[in-house]
Amino acid sequence: MQLLHPKGGDATTIFYSVKSLEFPLPPKLCRLHSLNIKTLNPLCNGIRHENCYANRVKCLSNAINKSSISESQIDPTTGEELSPELSNRYIRWLCEEGNTDKAMDFLSQMEAVGFRLSYASYTCLLTALASAGRTLEAEAVFQDMVSSGFQPRQKVYNILLKGFLRRGLLNAADRVMESMNDLGVWKNRETYEILLGYYVGAGRLNDSWEAVAKMKKDGFEPNSFVYSRIIELYRDNGMWKKATNLVAEIRENGVVLDKKIFNSVIDTFGKSGELEDALQVFDEMQQEGVTPDITTWNSLIRWHCKHGDLTNALVLFDKMQAQGLYPDPSIFVTIISRLGEQGKWDVIEKTFENLKNGGHRQSELIYAVLVDIYGQYGNFEDAEECINALKLEGVPLSARVFCVLANAYAQQGLCEQTVKVLQLMEREGIEPNLIMLNVLINAFGIAGRHLEALAVYQHIKESGATPDVVTYTTLMKALIRAKEFDKVPVVYRDMEASGCSPDRKARELLQNAMMVLQRRR
Repeated sequence: MQLLHPKGGDATTIFYSVKSLEFPLPPKLCRLHSLNIKTLNPLCNGIRHENCYANRVKCLSNAINKSSISESQIDPTTGEELSPELSNRYIRWLCEEGNTDKAMDFLSQMEAVGFRLSYASYTCLLTALASAGRTLEAEAVFQDMVSSGFQPRQKVYNILLKGFLRRGLLNAADRVMESMNDLGVWKNRETYEILLGYYVGAGRLNDSWEAVAKMKKDGFEPNSFVYSRIIELYRDNGMWKKATNLVAEIRENGVVLDKKIFNSVIDTFGKSGELEDALQVFDEMQQEGVTPDITTWNSLIRWHCKHGDLTNALVLFDKMQAQGLYPDPSIFVTIISRLGEQGKWDVIEKTFENLKNGGHRQSELIYAVLVDIYGQYGNFEDAEECINALKLEGVPLSARVFCVLANAYAQQGLCEQTVKVLQLMEREGIEPNLIMLNVLINAFGIAGRHLEALAVYQHIKESGATPDVVTYTTLMKALIRAKEFDKVPVVYRDMEASGCSPDRKARELLQNAMMVLQRRR
């Protein structure tokens, strides 16, 4: 099996070998990390078996440190050949610790001496790759697993299915489903729920109903998850009245209305502007003993802001804190942006002052930075000053913190500061992820700098990463803002050609661009 190189062109120069299977990868993914005592010794504490396992790991690391694994296959403690079982344990541990790069590197060295992965190791490696969005490698390792004589079970198929659909790779997901059918593997409830979750999120109405029908046919009655997804389907298609009727049907079928269903109904009413109905369901939820969570509050606050009812949004914001729930950055940014549009900086400052009693010091610092950015008070006009302030206060600089800050600058159209956050992220040793690059595209789009947005998109493709549906829709919005309507269909075709399935938003953007182009003709 041979897959196309992500950059296109000749795919014969860079190969990674998994037994007899070869496929090309970007050079960055093909680098070999040296395995030595420092990388292997931490495993000793993770293996709760006889001491000999720890000793063998140390000997294995020393042997690799002195020469390649292919030249040193003898365990100095016993004089025996190094154990494939120990190697499998180590690669599983690497995957569980999130060291996917090292796991792939170690796999190549295992293959060099003829060690084979076990079924459990294949499953662990596929889980790690799919979770990291490394779908090209995941598909190749899966094919190698099958060619090695293993019969993948439902868990493996569901791991792949979830990983592919998370990236919008519908064609790859279809291949997984075809493989299940060919090998006679039955779909379980989780399989259908993964499919339904994707179809609803992508706005694929017919596919969603088809998935529900097949699920029932195979004997899986709708549960809380399925009903909540159906409600979301009604929400996204403006059918809030049908959502109300469905709630009555759920009660008749004896399904308990849990938090997931209540949250879906509240969100449906909120999006449709039926705020009173949303609050009524919120009251019913509490009367039935279901405690609202952060998702419930975020939905109510977001839709009240969206429909211009800032007074009640702030009341709900205060009530949420009284319940012991602390707001996440996204909802705080929503409130700040809406108040900022009305020039109510005094209300923003008062709202933040009320947060100081929450007892979450590090979170408060992040909110303070966001207030300064949105309020344009001037304390953190420079991204580096902002990061340094957080570091001085001991705030852990995770990828999420950088993304939140970058998004805050991006929403103001401060492209240079957004880029600087990206550079500072790299300086801290955190590799910019696709979310961060999507934020950068959005920043350039808001600022009307579509050429820079296109440059970031090209960088994503050339770096070997796989653009997701958010990448494409964000770029299409940037082009529409810049009135470059003729480029929108080109990006849409790129999305389809890459195997990424367009969602409802992408189709709407394409339709809007085509309407403008038709009027011009």
